[in-house]
Amino acid sequence: MKEFSIRTTTRRQFLDITPQVREAVLTSGVKEGICVVYCPHTTAAITINEHADPDVVRDLGMALGKLVPEHANYAHSEGNSDSHIQCSLLGPSQTLIIHKGRLVLGTWQGIFFCEFDGPRQRSFYVQIIGDKEA
Repeated sequence: MKEFSIRTTTRRQFLDITPQVREAVLTSGVKEGICVVYCPHTTAAITINEHADPDVVRDLGMALGKLVPEHANYAHSEGNSDSHIQCSLLGPSQTLIIHKGRLVLGTWQGIFFCEFDGPRQRSFYVQIIGDKEA
């Protein structure tokens, strides 16, 4: 398992972590298997979406903000219930296929760390399971 540390700079932020995950797969030597990307935070998530056009993740953030507004009649006293809910909607992890030593991602797909309660120092983990010989 590999741990990565990242620093988010705004309250809502989508960071493309595809290069770090690709490098973890490459250095693992696994040829056929799966790769799990996991976020151990309750106000951040992992998602896969288009990374060619930055407007896509901007729109995703905007839509999540409309679905779950920052200021509502939440009972949670820390003032970040919207962040917890948005995290639950996207989820803490993604599982990807490794084939011939590479991640199976669509042409436009990227892996994103989704910050909903920053800025913060964060981490995510990459666990790779599979065969080194295929």
